[in-house]
Amino acid sequence: MKTHIKLFIPGPTEVREDVLREMTKPQIGHRTKEMSELYERIHNNLQKYFNTKNEVMVFTASGTGMMEGSIRNTIQSDVLHLTNGSFSERWLEVSKANGKNADSIKYEWGVAPKAMDLEERLAGKRTEGIALTHNETSTGVRTPIEDFYRIAHEHNSLFLVDAVSSLAGDTIDVNKTDVIFASSQKAFGLPPGLVITFISPEAMEKTMTVKGRGYYFDFISMKEDYDARKQIPATPAIPLFYSLDYQLEKMLQEGRENRFRRHKEMAAMVQKWGRENFSLFAEPGYESVTLTVVNNTRNLNIENVRKLLRSKGMEISNGYGKLKEKTFRIAHMGDLTPVEVGELLNAMDEIIGLKQ
Repeated sequence: MKTHIKLFIPGPTEVREDVLREMTKPQIGHRTKEMSELYERIHNNLQKYFNTKNEVMVFTASGTGMMEGSIRNTIQSDVLHLTNGSFSERWLEVSKANGKNADSIKYEWGVAPKAMDLEERLAGKRTEGIALTHNETSTGVRTPIEDFYRIAHEHNSLFLVDAVSSLAGDTIDVNKTDVIFASSQKAFGLPPGLVITFISPEAMEKTMTVKGRGYYFDFISMKEDYDARKQIPATPAIPLFYSLDYQLEKMLQEGRENRFRRHKEMAAMVQKWGRENFSLFAEPGYESVTLTVVNNTRNLNIENVRKLLRSKGMEISNGYGKLKEKTFRIAHMGDLTPVEVGELLNAMDEIIGLKQ
């Protein structure tokens, strides 16, 4: 039997066997009472866990899909992106590909966007939406969102947030956003294939006025189908809905504060190790809670380190894009524990030669 490689990569993250088993349940029709009950339970538990009454929608898609969906539903023409890494830059390109007048405030990779820059940019100007990546997976930078929400609303703009690699692992008030979305294969600790989305009343109202929303990600048709029969217009990935339903129950049992505390503890462990033995890529004070990007100050062959680590049954990621071999990434999200993170760091010490 092939040895299981425990994943400490930014996605897909490690999925527990009990969660995977949920996907083997017998299939049900997606137009049945059973499916309605399943989706309604997921919908209600997502609102309960994140303490919100905002609209909840679960699409069978990747996070990139909702980059497009959020823009097509809420932006008729103008959107301003704050970019500071590969995925925030991707979202900008998605907006342009959908024919929007997309502008940006651009930061160097590793630097967090600043609210004062947005305030200055919007002085005397108008834009329909502000798009921000909360947790830039390519750089390990976390950007606090509260001030951006306030500024956006002061300027009558919607605030759109990519929380693909942070929601369910970091403390985020979804009520301080207009559209926020996350992928199942990140901090939710599930297989890839679902994007969980929360939408404010203001965003839903705006969506009613937007033309050319598309078909698959249309918020209005999703809401109408849920209101009418607690279902989804297109065929959902039912096995993934089983696993999400199960995982939400586990998350509620653990408790949101306990889950966040566990993620912060794991982040502190990795970041302390990274600072002591290398240095961190993220701007100080803006380090991610769910993954850490470490500068390769020892000029290691990262791919060789990864190979040796796999022989020990663990996997981390190389740097992303232009940061390959210049950095490496360690994820600490989902259902991983401080004990497992400690085992990883001990293995890294042995491989790198830090432990005599």
